[in-house]
Amino acid sequence: MTRRSFLCVVCLAALLVVGRQVEGQQSPARLPRVMIQTEIGDIEVEIDSKRAPVTSENFFKYVDAGHYDGGRFHRTVKIKPDNQPDKTIKIEVIQAGVNPDKSKMDSPPVKLERTSVTGLKHLDGVISMARLGPDTATSDFFICIGNQPELDFGGRRNPDGQGFAAFGKVTKGMDVVRKIQQSAAEAQTLKPPIRIIKIKRLTK
Repeated sequence: MTRRSFLCVVCLAALLVVGRQVEGQQSPARLPRVMIQTEIGDIEVEIDSKRAPVTSENFFKYVDAGHYDGGRFHRTVKIKPDNQPDKTIKIEVIQAGVNPDKSKMDSPPVKLERTSVTGLKHLDGVISMARLGPDTATSDFFICIGNQPELDFGGRRNPDGQGFAAFGKVTKGMDVVRKIQQSAAEAQTLKPPIRIIKIKRLTK
């Protein structure tokens, strides 16, 4: 083999390596997804296990144990009509929880992954953990309808200003989310609640 031929082979090999690297950058590993099957329709959610690993792992514990199967969307918070008259800072979300028969089986509260750390924001369709004080979230989650910056770190909805732990987003089924929000309710309690048939991981 001549020196010129050898150099051509080396150049070709280098181009193939660079090509694979670029291809890898363009096709990152897909984030895990779940399907929330409700009695009025399905909601597909992408879980950001990379940026919110602690919250995602906590959520999947309940999913894999089947604790959300037979659970329900039980709360709606909306502006039109306003059902949060005691709040200066208004939000729009729907909230869900595990099967009531399994609520006593909740895992210990999970550490709050603040949006200032994860970089996630409470935008339209984002899924996040419900909580009272910091580090108290267990199994209840909510989905945002519209952008809700007051739920991010530094937001004013919660007096402690720590925000909530966003950990994914709806990729299909926002029409179902909005339908749940507008379902019959007394104050913020859905009457009747919207039943969750099953939450399952999607493999493709």
